[in-house]
Amino acid sequence: MAFSSTFFDAPVERRGSDSLKWGVYAGNDVLPLWVADMDFLSAPAVTEAMSRRAAHGVYGYAQDSRAAVEALIDYHRDHYGFAIDRAWVIPVPGLVCGLNILCRAVGAPGDAVATTVPVYPPFLEAPGLSGRALVTAPMARDASGRPAFDLAALDAALPPATRLFILCNPHNPLGRAWTPAELRDLLAFCRARGILVCSDEIHGGLVLDPPHAYTPAACAAPEFADTLVTLLAPSKTYNLPGLSCAFAVIPDPGTRQCFRHAMAGIVPHVNLFGWVAAEAAYRHAEPWRLGLLDYLRANRDTVSAAARAWGVAMPPVEATYLAWLDFRPWLDRMDGLAPAKFFLAHGVGLMDGAPFGAPGFARLNFATRRDLLATALDRLSRCGLFT
Repeated sequence: MAFSSTFFDAPVERRGSDSLKWGVYAGNDVLPLWVADMDFLSAPAVTEAMSRRAAHGVYGYAQDSRAAVEALIDYHRDHYGFAIDRAWVIPVPGLVCGLNILCRAVGAPGDAVATTVPVYPPFLEAPGLSGRALVTAPMARDASGRPAFDLAALDAALPPATRLFILCNPHNPLGRAWTPAELRDLLAFCRARGILVCSDEIHGGLVLDPPHAYTPAACAAPEFADTLVTLLAPSKTYNLPGLSCAFAVIPDPGTRQCFRHAMAGIVPHVNLFGWVAAEAAYRHAEPWRLGLLDYLRANRDTVSAAARAWGVAMPPVEATYLAWLDFRPWLDRMDGLAPAKFFLAHGVGLMDGAPFGAPGFARLNFATRRDLLATALDRLSRCGLFT
């Protein structure tokens, strides 16, 4: 079954539901383009599988689903050449949960965890919550102007007790699909310094067009597998974040043992519907994903054209459904407000750049219906900044 734009244009009323994305602005005329979930109907294969499970009528404690883990393994082998051993996989109820477990599992209190900025806010929050020191280095630009790793800046920032580096591949919010060479250079850099790498790869299925591609970090440098933990989930690609199902892939036995010890007694099991949805997504939702990518490409191009018309810098979005907008030249016209706060008064909910480590920027989620996106962009155009 092919999924055309008509499917993704279908109105789904999320106001008044349990939606965090829409509920934050309840009672206000605000179009939410902030948190990273999509406003589309889920893949029918997922909905049907969950309906069948619901019809069983008994929702007791669920075992870890061998079928879902096998679907994860088959999917990543067949799509990306990522060979995952079943023994490496530890289910967790979400990527952010896995990230926080790993920060507690690696090193000791007072050790450092490093990342580059801007980046997904939990990367910046997890080290402190785990009694670790956060170390950041800014992203650079390559010869073509694309975001790039600055290994020299990172090297200068690292204290000796740095035990973990957190990578976002593909990158949130910059939309980069890192190349094998870029990943290999970063992994070699960390390996030489005795630093474990945690790679968040939950946007891997959302590379929008060639020549860009998702390369699992583990495939870029398989000889470094013992110093790499990969976090995977169907949540972003298939819009399942509310179902709480993710996977930590940990080849090194010692790191796995530390990870299990850190989660013991405090981390709940994966939701039973999360298991069902994950298996169905990995096994049967590929036509939906391909239709989604077509829809997102067109939305991305619409946002990119609007940003050019406004004169707002926006890196090319190679992957994800997130646009990263540089509003720093207009800050003096925002009445002292951060960009997201300013645009909220004009009826559009964006995610401010400050929690990403980049004040003056904002992130826009374009995974919404085209009529809503058009209205939101029109509101931004009329906000008075760009005239």
